Amino acid sequence: MASKLPSESIRFGCKVVAVKLDHTTSFPILFLEDGIIIKAKVLIGCDGSDSIIAKSLQLKEPKVFPMAAVRGFTTYQSPHSFGTYFFRIRYKSITFGRIPINDKLVHWFVGLANPAGDHLSRKDLNFIKKIAFDSVRELPSEISEIVKHCDLDSLSIHCVWYRHPWHLFTGKLSNGTMTVAGDAMHVMGPFLGQGGSAGLEDAIVLARCLTQAMPSNLENSSSSHSNLHKRIDAAYRNYIKERRLRVIRLSTQSYLTGLIMTTKSWIVRVICVALLMVLFGGNTISHTRFNCGLL
Repeated sequence: MASKLPSESIRFGCKVVAVKLDHTTSFPILFLEDGIIIKAKVLIGCDGSDSIIAKSLQLKEPKVFPMAAVRGFTTYQSPHSFGTYFFRIRYKSITFGRIPINDKLVHWFVGLANPAGDHLSRKDLNFIKKIAFDSVRELPSEISEIVKHCDLDSLSIHCVWYRHPWHLFTGKLSNGTMTVAGDAMHVMGPFLGQGGSAGLEDAIVLARCLTQAMPSNLENSSSSHSNLHKRIDAAYRNYIKERRLRVIRLSTQSYLTGLIMTTKSWIVRVICVALLMVLFGGNTISHTRFNCGLL
């Protein structure tokens, strides 16, 4: 894919610090941290939960769930016995999950509800390991041993970000030739395991909408800046129209599921369960049976 692009199209290690619209052409202008200014005709913000592009669209800031996630890998000297299946268990206020990468490498995570204030600011790997191990100490030994014998340098701890579902309903998700996709649009807690999948869906739908809006022979097209702007704007509008309800549904289901896991109020928990039943019929995996179509 990279070989088909002009030589300087891909830039590594560049941080976008601001985005403005050119008053003459209405195309976006990117200001990079190193002082470089780039004029773009198409801008798709896939820059994560702290998205500069989302801020430029004036989307509301994501919020932090009262939960921290410790992630890591464990390497085994001989083949493990976990097969190829994803496994998840909830116990008291923690969630543990593992997924084998191959027969000797396992990825795992521990979700900690309402972590102490200093946990996220501590970057000491031994401290992170202690937090994770202490939280799973009472679980079966095959779980606690994964954490106990983890690859220390693979550990990380992060807060869990989410965007309110109603902000996706009311927010402006595109402006002219500028839009967002993935976490930049719909960052959500990991409670459904659908964040990455939703980003792939975004890519397919966006590519399809852009392809349908562009001239069949774009390189030889004599389309003016104005005409090109209109085509891209129309493509983005169709993309947002197709994706908005899908990501609102995922975000709502994830938000309610996360509240059930983290709230200390049984009243809030009952209300969330009732809303999940009413909105989603109690089918906890219906969101996985979604077809976003072909390219």
